Amino acid sequence: SSDLEFCFHHNVELSFIYSLKDSGIIEIVLVDEKIFLPTSQLAQLEKLTRLYYEMGINMEGIETITHLLNRMASMQQEIIRLSNSLNRFED
Repeated sequence: SSDLEFCFHHNVELSFIYSLKDSGIIEIVLVDEKIFLPTSQLAQLEKLTRLYYEMGINMEGIETITHLLNRMASMQQEIIRLSNSLNRFED
C-alpha cells in the first residue's frame, strides 16, 4: 500500500507515518524512490491511526501502548509454551 494512498484514504498526515517509522513502530520500504508500507503492517497502522486521530493519544502514548502490547503478546506466547510443556508432563 502506498503511503500516499493510505494517507489520502484515511486523511492521515504523512508526518505521522514518518514519526511512527522514526520511533521504530512501523517499517516502510523504499521501492523506485516511492515509499511503501508492507501489507503485513497495514492493520497495525490502522490501529495506530485511530489511537492518534480519534482518541487523541500522542506519539509518546502510542510508543508506550505499542511496547506494552508487544510485551503482552510475548507473555502470551510464553504462557502457551509453558502450558504445552506442562501438558506433556501430565499425559
